[in-house]
Amino acid sequence: MKLEVIVNGRSASLEVNGGRFRYAPAKSEAIEREFSMEPLFPGSYSVLIGNRSYEVVAAGGEIRVNGRAFQVEVFDPREMRGRKGAAGDEGRQNIAALMPGKVVRVLVAAGDAVEAGQGLVVVEAMKMQNEMKSPKAGRVIEVKTRADATVAAGEVLMVIE
Repeated sequence: MKLEVIVNGRSASLEVNGGRFRYAPAKSEAIEREFSMEPLFPGSYSVLIGNRSYEVVAAGGEIRVNGRAFQVEVFDPREMRGRKGAAGDEGRQNIAALMPGKVVRVLVAAGDAVEAGQGLVVVEAMKMQNEMKSPKAGRVIEVKTRADATVAAGEVLMVIE
């Protein structure tokens, strides 16, 4: 699985293949390691990398690793075609659910102007609330969901232009 991520405002790519990952921050050297992961309870995991153990707790757009907080956004390139980092996107963009869940709140309406990184919709999945953010500055063209709606992975929730 190949993903694009933004960690504390810095772009990177993350590739996970079985028990191995490759994390490549923009303008930095890539890190490749073997790992294993076991769920402790929903949203909390024990991750073993080499001889080191990490407690990872995911909630919304934040991940805590051994108590240290990181702001994280995850983008699946299959859903965000042509993405080149945190800026520079042109044309219409579909904002799609990353996983099945329930819409908790819709934060914008059709016609609203939005800034890059502005919250658009909050989706609860696996007992975690995930705020989906605008990939670019623009205008909300269409809102295709509502609060309390159940959504499928990949379902388009709104369109930004």
